[in-house]
Amino acid sequence: MSTDSAPQYATRAEKLAASPPMFKWPLLDRFSRVHHLVPVIIYVPVIVVLFVLGVTRMGWLEIVACIAGGYVFWTLFEYWLHRLVFHFEPEQGIGARLHWIIHGVHHDHPNDPKRLVMPPAVSLPLAALMYGLFVLVLGTPAAWMFMSAFLASYLVYDELHYYLHHGRPKTRIGRKFRELHMRHHFQDDRIMYGISAPWWDNVFGTAYRRRADERRRRREAAQD
Repeated sequence: MSTDSAPQYATRAEKLAASPPMFKWPLLDRFSRVHHLVPVIIYVPVIVVLFVLGVTRMGWLEIVACIAGGYVFWTLFEYWLHRLVFHFEPEQGIGARLHWIIHGVHHDHPNDPKRLVMPPAVSLPLAALMYGLFVLVLGTPAAWMFMSAFLASYLVYDELHYYLHHGRPKTRIGRKFRELHMRHHFQDDRIMYGISAPWWDNVFGTAYRRRADERRRRREAAQD
């Protein structure tokens, strides 16, 4: 069950960093809050086992193909999951509530450190489903190597997402990744769905366009 109480925040920064309970039951709500290193602890051993199983049974060309395929598949999965599922936004009823639980809470409180990575209660069943799909389509040992790359790419996404909200990138590419993700949060949530692979936004027409944005701002200024 959800909580209907609306907490009061002293400042906007406090609101962005502290989300309210998602459920009335404290234990259930605790499981919805995840330290960003939990996925690393869970999935690194799985990735290593799958990689070892695959690398001892495959040729190098197959290994490279499966690693590349697993990475590309994850980036597409990330983009479309974010765009179609996370941003499917019914305006009322249980659909609206589910959207808030799945992703809306993160947009309302984007700097809450415990709401930035996927809870294992969600990621583990999803990982099991994807593994079954890969085995069905690719067979083994290819599915083992493909899944290891898929999970490694997922971990990069999760930890990068945390870093973009709580880190201070020093490199040009890091600052660019952060800028694009912040535009998704604070400028227009219909753009920049790719977090670890923002180039897919260019492919699918959801990229931030600086010139178009400048023209829009000039039009709005002229109307004022």
